[in-house]
Amino acid sequence: MNKVFFMKDSYHTKENTPRLFIDRLMVNARLFFMSKYFSIVLKSRSLALKDQYDTQAWALSSYDVFKLIEGCGGRFHITGLENLHKCQGPVVFISNHMSTLETMVFPCIIAPLMNVTFVVKDSLVKHPFFGPIMRARNPIVVSRQNSRADFQIVMKQGQELLSNGISIIVFPQNTRTVEFVPKEFNTLGVKLANNAKVQVVPIAIKTDFWGNGKYLKDLGPINRRKPIHMAFGEPLSINGTGKEENKAIIEFISSHLEKWNA
Repeated sequence: MNKVFFMKDSYHTKENTPRLFIDRLMVNARLFFMSKYFSIVLKSRSLALKDQYDTQAWALSSYDVFKLIEGCGGRFHITGLENLHKCQGPVVFISNHMSTLETMVFPCIIAPLMNVTFVVKDSLVKHPFFGPIMRARNPIVVSRQNSRADFQIVMKQGQELLSNGISIIVFPQNTRTVEFVPKEFNTLGVKLANNAKVQVVPIAIKTDFWGNGKYLKDLGPINRRKPIHMAFGEPLSINGTGKEENKAIIEFISSHLEKWNA
């Protein structure tokens, strides 16, 4: 049985959460964070190369990143966790995508409750450093260069995974971005859920605490003045083409971002 890290309906980082270190210069925070982060990744990579990076190991390493973020001044505000217990079998999670943070943290929230994987770019599974980790989690791999081929891959492999009880996290935006543009939010996740006859769970996130790097996106700065928000919506069943459900997901994300940015 995997350990469940979040037992209540919501989670809010305590104001008196201790810092892992005291920095005199803001650059120290970024260097400290990245050094500890890569230490966690190296351990995960070693387990993956030994074929020992199972769901429990994935969730534990994700939680290590979660606590590292808190230790470096990150303040989480997570709501709607009760909705994860309402899922009727495997689901398609559909989220906006801001930074590396949600990719690293979602596993410790979701994986202890259900088997789950991501739709990811092929460059990530081919990466010499991160590749073994992602390949160990059996993701759906797309190129982001041929939308028709990517769609067919997600439909075929996604339905196979869902039929085997494995939920899927989809980021319908083509890339990570701080600004949420509804017209750039494609319907891939809803179409997959519709074809597989499963529910969708909308997720709204604001994770610009961990910025995108100028040259390497994963190595961006951290900004402790920016709180981290995540909201999980209620599972939605798809009716008809899923057009109304996709509009509801976009509205869920937009309304939360509007509230968090106020």
